[in-house]
Amino acid sequence: MRPNILWICSDQQRYDTIGCLGNEKINTPRIDRLARSGLAFTHAHCQSPICTPSRASFLTGTYPSSVHGCSNGNDYWADAAPLVTRILADAGYDCGLAGKLHLAGAYGRIEPRCDDGYRVFKWSHDPRDQWPEGHAYKDWLTEQGHDLGKMMEDPESIPPELHQSSWCADEAIAFMNEDRDGPWLMSVNMFDPHSPFDPPKPYLDRYRADEMIRPLFRESDLENQRKLEGVDFQNAGRTPEEMDAYDKRARYYAMIELIDHNVGRMLYALEASGQRENTLVIYTSDHGEMLGDHGLILKGCRFYEGLVRVPLIVSGAGVGVTNRTSDALVELTDIAPTLLELAGVDVPERMQGRSLRSLFTDPDASHREEVRCEYYCALNPNPPGRAQINGSYATMLRNRRYKISVYHGHDYGELYDLENDPDEFENLWDNPGRADVRFEMLKRCFDAAAFAIDIGPKQTTRF
Repeated sequence: MRPNILWICSDQQRYDTIGCLGNEKINTPRIDRLARSGLAFTHAHCQSPICTPSRASFLTGTYPSSVHGCSNGNDYWADAAPLVTRILADAGYDCGLAGKLHLAGAYGRIEPRCDDGYRVFKWSHDPRDQWPEGHAYKDWLTEQGHDLGKMMEDPESIPPELHQSSWCADEAIAFMNEDRDGPWLMSVNMFDPHSPFDPPKPYLDRYRADEMIRPLFRESDLENQRKLEGVDFQNAGRTPEEMDAYDKRARYYAMIELIDHNVGRMLYALEASGQRENTLVIYTSDHGEMLGDHGLILKGCRFYEGLVRVPLIVSGAGVGVTNRTSDALVELTDIAPTLLELAGVDVPERMQGRSLRSLFTDPDASHREEVRCEYYCALNPNPPGRAQINGSYATMLRNRRYKISVYHGHDYGELYDLENDPDEFENLWDNPGRADVRFEMLKRCFDAAAFAIDIGPKQTTRF
């Protein structure tokens, strides 16, 4: 029997925000339960630290540069490769979505619909009141007698049950409970914990700024960010105190706890309907959030672990283990071929991801020697306050020990020894004693970029 697929994707959630995976300051009992019922990956990496290219990548199983999905401001999705949801729909899956898609720009307009394969399409890019029509979350609130614009004047006062995260779960539950003969896939794409860090007050009250984990920061980070001032980021380098990072972290954790509550609601609905055993549940995010680490907040053209590592949990149908973690290096490109293999659908030859299925039965198996990430003119310069955006280009490659970040067109880059410096404080780029490592990593990074070029259906991935 082909499995149903519940694919939950939060927005801008870093990897170290799951209670059972080592964060003692956050309360995520339902996600913890999900992890214990399956397999949690500790080293899952997105393929771009920005929404649109990352989503284009994991929905196609290819790198953003290969499918021309490299910018948050795309006018439209280029349809350079079929979405995995389209492939599954053609194979008989009933597909639904609630929340974001973000394969094209949505600033000040409804995102153009593409050949996405979704029968049910409840689009809500984010909770703002900037779309007069076509915004499913706003329309739902209006039907309940509420005005989104007025509610967003004081977002902390929005009742949790009326929050966009809760609405996404409501839509998922309704979809999962529909009568149908074949298998289904439901994409649940909440906007949280994306900025502006505005959780409902009952959740915010559970977290204190003065009890938060200290951001990874040294004064030397400010000099490092000054050297990178010509490379795109949403904010300039500042101390954690200057950016009020502890308060933002408390708010961020509160938003994740609200997501956790709604993950529990969806899992309960699966169990109550008798579908849990035949449903693969995936929990992940499109990229991370700096949260004050290294003097930065939000996202942009950097490749620190807090920005490029994300949660990835799989549980249920097709997963052969429970209560296990895997330290294998994996990419979000690996999700699409995994889904196709579990559904018994041929994986297109041009997909660059690798199925995770062997890790489901043996979490200690080898998967990849290295993972990569891209940033190609990816940050939309149009919203107010983005005059500093230059249109930067950069690539990252990391293996078990080293990570290199190449900022193309600049003489300055980053090289970290993650074995001896896991928090990425000691940049070895200009260290003459590591010149051989820098050369080898530059070569491997260049090779990986060359082998990722889309040259046709017979292409093979060599890294």
